[in-house]
Amino acid sequence: MNDFFSDITHEFTLPFTNPVLIFAVLLAIVLLAPILLKRFNVPSIIGLIVAGVIIGPFGLNLIDNNHPGVSMFSTIGLLYIMFIVGLELDLNEFVANKNKSLVFGFFTFILPLSIGFPVCHYLLGYDINASFLTASMFATHTLVTYPIVSRMGVAKNQAVAITVGGTILTDTAVLIILALILSSSDGGLNLIFLLKLLVSLIVFSAIVFLLIPRITKWFFQKAEGEKYLHYIFVLFVVFFCGFLAELGGIEPIIGAFAAGLALNRLIPHSSALMNRIEFFGNSLFIPIFLISVGMLVNISVVFNGLTTVLIALALTVTAVFGKWVAAFFTQVIFKYSVTQRNIIFGLSSSHAAATIAVIIVGYNAGILDEYILNGTIILILLTCIVASLVTQKSAKELAISQENAPFAESDLGAFAQEKILVPIANPSNIGHHVELALLMKDKKSVNAVSLLGVVPNNEEAEKNIVSFRKQLKEFVQNAVAAEIDVDIVTTIDHNAASGIVRTARELMTDIVILGWPGKTGVLEKLLGDKVDLIIKNVDKNMFICHIEQELITHKRIVVISPPLVERELGFDLWLQKVVKLSQELSVPVLHLGHPDTQAVISSKKNGGAPFIFKQFVDWHDPLSCGDNIREDDMIIFVSAHQGYLSHMSILDHLPTRLEERFPHHSRIVIYPKQRVVEGLLESDDSLFVPSNF
Repeated sequence: MNDFFSDITHEFTLPFTNPVLIFAVLLAIVLLAPILLKRFNVPSIIGLIVAGVIIGPFGLNLIDNNHPGVSMFSTIGLLYIMFIVGLELDLNEFVANKNKSLVFGFFTFILPLSIGFPVCHYLLGYDINASFLTASMFATHTLVTYPIVSRMGVAKNQAVAITVGGTILTDTAVLIILALILSSSDGGLNLIFLLKLLVSLIVFSAIVFLLIPRITKWFFQKAEGEKYLHYIFVLFVVFFCGFLAELGGIEPIIGAFAAGLALNRLIPHSSALMNRIEFFGNSLFIPIFLISVGMLVNISVVFNGLTTVLIALALTVTAVFGKWVAAFFTQVIFKYSVTQRNIIFGLSSSHAAATIAVIIVGYNAGILDEYILNGTIILILLTCIVASLVTQKSAKELAISQENAPFAESDLGAFAQEKILVPIANPSNIGHHVELALLMKDKKSVNAVSLLGVVPNNEEAEKNIVSFRKQLKEFVQNAVAAEIDVDIVTTIDHNAASGIVRTARELMTDIVILGWPGKTGVLEKLLGDKVDLIIKNVDKNMFICHIEQELITHKRIVVISPPLVERELGFDLWLQKVVKLSQELSVPVLHLGHPDTQAVISSKKNGGAPFIFKQFVDWHDPLSCGDNIREDDMIIFVSAHQGYLSHMSILDHLPTRLEERFPHHSRIVIYPKQRVVEGLLESDDSLFVPSNF
């Protein structure tokens, strides 16, 4: 009996050593901290850090921060944050504002360094090496509060984009400075060290940005049916890149961020895979990292004497002031709002990962003393609290301002509560069409994407309806995982085309996504006739699609539109969807069309989508535009019905000629929403069957 109680008592000996108990305590904190602090309107990040202080070795000593399990999860969380930052970064926005990122990176590096060095050297009395290393610590920052802006839906704001870009620049510069100072303290800089560092960066960049995307694309295609393997592969890439960076003498956080950039275009932001990545990060890895940050904080150092308190206050005030000045100058130069300045300051003022790396390494090398070490621990806690409060407030203000901002005509789809209908002829071959619908769907719409099955009106109609729903179950699960509502609609009709037309009207559909009709054989010709019937009878935006390869493998979208298309009723909607697709796939858009159309597109706010314009007016030979089309392009051809401004007779047969010219390209023919005119339904012209001309 005594042995039994002894075993139980041993399990609760402080600090806990049982990995199951440790994990249970961490999960309890992750679960309860946000719930408790929500009542006081305190950001959950602060709660997790404070909880880490309480349970850590300098608090109740429940858990040792050096425990292998805690250390592992902490490392995973840190790399995960940097990976998500790279993954969620709007590359189009980042490239468009790279000069602004360079300016902010310069300010957020030079200004804290310039302010911090005299404070450490003249006010606190440290030597040049210690002062320079401590001042460089002020220049670093960890994007601890990035989950706040991501959750608030403002992560794509330009202020966030340049802050992320500046973060990588300044942290990379500081870590290189750390390596140089350590080399100097060990006997002076040498060219061999600098050469090794340069070679490491080149080799690392070549592997991450040239080799890994190709392997990832190949793996995603080969493991198309095993969706869970996609997530495992992504995790492998993150930690492989982190380890690879470490081998080259670079901090692993740089490797994780580079992995995010490398996979950015291959993982659309609205995909189920992206949802899984964010889910596991935000629910497990990142919260445990934040708890581990708090476990480093030793509150007792405040009571070790006035020197520790003064140094901690001096370091904290200098760090916060330096980052605020950098944000202020950035605001002034680029004419940002006060809210955007606060976003920049909030994101860049928290110190954790790189700060700890600099100070711990400097302390172990004998360059820094324990006063700087203890003062930095207090600095980490205070700056994380300040950053969380500022980011929470400013991100909320920015989200409200974006919601209330006036919208251009192209944004009206968000308020129209768009409805997308995807008729399904073969449930076993719909993956690309469903994926296209999910990528194009406006997330603000409360309506689900409807998958429609039309079954024959015969004695087996009910059996066919049940079978259809079972076959679509997998696709519905993928959509639900991506937090996008999908519903299954089944109807009975003697004619599939009539069923689609009727359902589109009943559901008040805005967009109908149809498969590309076949071109040979009796059944295929009948299907072509059905598609023609649907196009002519449905006054909706029609997307006729043939997706030849995985959507993520396309490197560019080529849009071909006839003259006067900008005057048609559905112009804004199809342009909005092209922009959305460009952003999700992180690819540029080449527009081939009339200069007047291109002028209208340029005048609209297209969310940073990179448009390239080439004039094309030779509609006597429209396929001559094919000289501009490359192997990995997605072709989007905008057509029109007879009787409309942009209609030309040659458009009626161009889809088929397009198919014959580019049989192995992904093709989408768009019929914008039109007002049905008298005589349109009486036309006998077939849109997808070639004729002699």
